[in-house]
Amino acid sequence: MHDVTERVYEHVLKTDPDQKEFQQAVYTFLQSIDKIIDELPEVAYHKILDRMVEPERTIMFRVPWIDDEGKLQINRGYRVEMSSAIGPYKGGLRLHPSVNLSIMKFLAFEQVFKNSLTGLPMGGGKGGSDFNPKGKSDAEVMRFCQSFMTELYRHIGPDTDVPAGDIGVGGREIGFMFGQYKRITNKFVGVLTGKGMDFGGSNIRPEATGYGLVYLSDAILRGEKMSLEGKTCLVSGSGNVAQFTVEKLNELGAKVVTLSDSSGMIYDESGITPEKLAYVKNLKNVKRGRIKEYAEKYNGVEYIARNPEEPNPLWNIKADYAFPCATQNEILKADAENLVKNGIRLVGEGANMPCSVEAEGILMGNNVLLAPAKAANAGGVAVSGLEMAQNSARMTWTREKVDQELRSIMNNIYKNISEAAERYSTKNNFVDGANIAGFMKVSRAMLAEGYV
Repeated sequence: MHDVTERVYEHVLKTDPDQKEFQQAVYTFLQSIDKIIDELPEVAYHKILDRMVEPERTIMFRVPWIDDEGKLQINRGYRVEMSSAIGPYKGGLRLHPSVNLSIMKFLAFEQVFKNSLTGLPMGGGKGGSDFNPKGKSDAEVMRFCQSFMTELYRHIGPDTDVPAGDIGVGGREIGFMFGQYKRITNKFVGVLTGKGMDFGGSNIRPEATGYGLVYLSDAILRGEKMSLEGKTCLVSGSGNVAQFTVEKLNELGAKVVTLSDSSGMIYDESGITPEKLAYVKNLKNVKRGRIKEYAEKYNGVEYIARNPEEPNPLWNIKADYAFPCATQNEILKADAENLVKNGIRLVGEGANMPCSVEAEGILMGNNVLLAPAKAANAGGVAVSGLEMAQNSARMTWTREKVDQELRSIMNNIYKNISEAAERYSTKNNFVDGANIAGFMKVSRAMLAEGYV
């Protein structure tokens, strides 16, 4: 590592010794930037990297709420406002027991460069809570969301910070939060994205991350004279991103054979058809059931329970392409080796940082095309940006217009990361391409704005 990037990384290790996810995100990013640091003396002189790894603002707060038994419960809330260099902070809110400061900072850090790649004027941030919406009644979720927003509202705004949804935060939660923001401020503004269509939402916002992942993967494959048509695909997860990844893969002629949740996975050799996918959407979004029920409903489907001490069996199935859409570090060293062994030619990252550093090295070392999360799952925030534009103009675009804009954004991302990879690293190193292309835009803005 160059002495500049090494010094920045050592500083992160020293100041944030327990934040493993954040350290990993910074390390992967700096590995790419290391290749160009000598060409950018102004970056070292003005300590751009030092400033990038330090959030502009970190907010932590108590979230008290009353459960259905009348008992007081306490959770912790977060909002990490990482960078406003190119626009207001933008990034999702995550409700999950695993949420902590390290995960919030890693997600906010990634968000800065992901948003930069979209070409839209959005900075980066992330937030959430260790509250678990699973098993909670609608009334409990509403009371939590209202309490959460009672603190968060003072830190956000349409020109300041515009949160969206993430794991555990869908239309229901966004609606409750938006209602509380409106109640407190007496303002109807585009302060949250992912809203319902009846109150300022955008067409295809729920679909956008999954669709965008497939659009970018398709662009990468077409660049290599390859195709999705007739190919077998592995998809992990069964939530919003996974569902719409499957939907778009089906539309483009691929066959998806897997889905999963935290308990286990299903393998459907005949393929997850649109009819079966409709069942999954109802199972997960309405009934909030488990993916095991899919195997109980359809014949010829194998269910495999997940043992976290062993490699994930989902990544040990012969297929052409893989799309991790569950969570960070779901593909580890042994999983990557299994993917290579089973002939995977492309991995499209629908989740944030789903591959460990070792796994990433194995995949790229074996010429597997890797569509990194910074680029591949930018579709969600891209359509969030389009929702912000629609809110500002007090209008709603058609589904066709939003989908066309999304596909154009994802094709431009492919062009930019491909060109950056070829110019500054090696052809088809889209990890370097995404990091460098995102970094260049943010760093130029930071230099222009001075010491802020």
